[in-house]
Amino acid sequence: MRVQSLTLAAAGAALLAPTMSPAVEPLAFQEQVVRHEGDVRAADLLARVRDCVPVSRGRYATDDGLPATVPVCGTDEAVFWKADMDIDCDGRPGQYCNGRTDPLFSPATAYQQADGRYLSAERLPYIVVPTPSPVWNYRDSGVRGGSVAAVIYKDRVQYAVVGDVGPRGIIGEASYASAKALGIRPDPRGGGTPSGVTYIVFKDSQVKPIEDHAAAIATGERLARQFVRGR
Repeated sequence: MRVQSLTLAAAGAALLAPTMSPAVEPLAFQEQVVRHEGDVRAADLLARVRDCVPVSRGRYATDDGLPATVPVCGTDEAVFWKADMDIDCDGRPGQYCNGRTDPLFSPATAYQQADGRYLSAERLPYIVVPTPSPVWNYRDSGVRGGSVAAVIYKDRVQYAVVGDVGPRGIIGEASYASAKALGIRPDPRGGGTPSGVTYIVFKDSQVKPIEDHAAAIATGERLARQFVRGR
C-alpha cells in the first residue's frame, strides 16, 4: 500500500477536502490513453536503460514493509529506476483526488505552480522522488522540481515532471494524471501497478512554469531523442 507522503499537511487535509461523495472514475478512462506523446519509441528508451550503473548508495523498497530491491541507476544524461507505480493524489483537491477518495490525501505537494497554488495530481502528469537520504539525494544527480521525466509502461511513453517528494525509503510513485495517461488504473485506494514501470529523469532539465505540460512534452521529446542516440 502507499504510505503517507512527507508533504502531508495533516492539520488542514480534512478542512481543505471537498465535501462531496467519493468519486470513482469509470473504467472507460482507458479509452483516453495517450499511447505516445512524441515519436521516440518505448523500446528505444528501454534499450538505453537495459544496464544499471548505480548512483544510489543502496536500494529502495517499492512499498512500505517490502524489501529494498530497487537501485537508482545513472548515465551521463539521466538517472532511472524500474519499479511499481503507486498513485499520488496529493495537491489541489478535485473530483477524483480529495480527502474522501484518498485516505492518505494531502492538500500540498513539494512544489508549486507559478501562481503559488499546489499542483493538481488529476491534471498534471508528475512523478515523485524519494526524500534525500544517505541512500540518494536527487539534487546531487541534477534533479529538481520541474525536471523532465519519461515514464514508460509497456509500449507507452508519457512525459512528466518531478512534482512531489515522498518517503525516504520508497520509490515508484506518480500522479493520478500520469497513471491515467499510461493506461494504469489511477484510483488512489487500489490502483497503480505492482511492476513494469521505468522512470527516466533527464539531468539538469527543468520546465518553467512546472505546470506547463506542453513544454514538458516538447522538452522531454527532444531530450529523449538525444538520449536514444547516445548524445
